[in-house]
Amino acid sequence: YLRGHEGRGIGLGHKIRAYQLQEQGHDTVDANLQQGLPVDSREYGIGAQMLVDLGVTTMRLMTNNPVKYGGLEGFGLDITERVSLQTSANPETIAYLRTKRERMGHLLPGLDDVL
Repeated sequence: YLRGHEGRGIGLGHKIRAYQLQEQGHDTVDANLQQGLPVDSREYGIGAQMLVDLGVTTMRLMTNNPVKYGGLEGFGLDITERVSLQTSANPETIAYLRTKRERMGHLLPGLDDVL
């Protein structure tokens, strides 16, 4: 767990406001931007340092977020493979997942037919 990573790094208070904006029809990206916040303000340097301190320098990374890949690789960790997390969509998550794919570059294999 890395403190400060709640709600893509905007904190719980702003994330609650982002949820309110999403209920008004804004997507997850615009909900952050309307608050004057970055889309994703997490930074991965501390996590990378922790891994190195634990002796982890090479890994398979389980994520659909290419920013995480670049964030860890940029700190000298050798990522040998990115393993996609399998997810499913339902009527309540389709718009959210579509935004993550189209506006945030997330790789969501197996969802092309529903997104």
